[in-house]
Amino acid sequence: MRREAAFHRVALAVLALAVPGFGARADEAFVTEQVGDGVSVLDLDRGEVAARIPLGGRPAGVAVSPDGATVYVTSTEGKFVSLIDARERRVRASIAIPDTPIGVAAAPDGRFIYVTGFFEPFVYKIDVETLSIVAKGRVGASPSGVAVTPDGRLLAVAARDDDALVLIDAASLNLLATIPVGKHPFGVTIDAEGARAYAANVESDDVSVVDLKAKAKVGQAPAGKRPYVVALAGGRGFVTNQYEGTVSAFDLSTFAFAGKVAVGDYPEGLQASADGKLLYAVDWESNDVSVIDAEKLVVVRKIPVGDGPRAFGLFLRRTP
Repeated sequence: MRREAAFHRVALAVLALAVPGFGARADEAFVTEQVGDGVSVLDLDRGEVAARIPLGGRPAGVAVSPDGATVYVTSTEGKFVSLIDARERRVRASIAIPDTPIGVAAAPDGRFIYVTGFFEPFVYKIDVETLSIVAKGRVGASPSGVAVTPDGRLLAVAARDDDALVLIDAASLNLLATIPVGKHPFGVTIDAEGARAYAANVESDDVSVVDLKAKAKVGQAPAGKRPYVVALAGGRGFVTNQYEGTVSAFDLSTFAFAGKVAVGDYPEGLQASADGKLLYAVDWESNDVSVIDAEKLVVVRKIPVGDGPRAFGLFLRRTP
């Protein structure tokens, strides 16, 4: 049996993919390992695990602060968010969440993080200085992926069981629009211009493209079986397809299929390097990270990690 049972028991830890990071490349990856109950820190130049941080609570979602100093990780069964000192590689604090925390995204100014709770219809706004929840906003049934626009003003949240992408004012957490997309959207990505959001629809096997200014769906791109996360690089979108063990590509202008590459078993987390040359696909069942040449769509390296890696969110970090 695949991990479908665990998928439903922990309500599907999710991704909150954001815009690529801090410089020409990312030097480290913080890979959450849900089964292994920790985070592996990967040295991406060496292609190896440099450190492991135990967390507990079945960690899944991940985000990195804009300055790269802190990594935020949701623990689905523990119902808390851990704040990890990225340089010292230790847990600095934890924040209790009154639900099963799944997706997490960091505000561009570094002051807040936004966390979705899967069983209640809310997104939680957390002040990372006071370590407290300062607001919550209603977003619909089974909120999962969450992403923030580059200007920090808007949140896009996947309301999985409503088959919708929900747009939220980041300051007030007021609901601005509910946009029908494909069936059971999960991972959400916003482009570098803050113009479009991309939702991976796990049960309709496609990607919905939403114009954030118009607050409307403007396109649909093909994906493989059970797409989970979208990454953007070089004029193309890339999707992890869980049930195929592949990453597929589509053209961002025409939404046409643009190729596919086999990776590990049950790929979930996916992010492009800041220069757009590489993709990092996190393979849950084969316990590794596939490093992909984004232009040629070929796997150039496999990096072994711990048990049940997911890395849903912004997991790449530039080192000093």
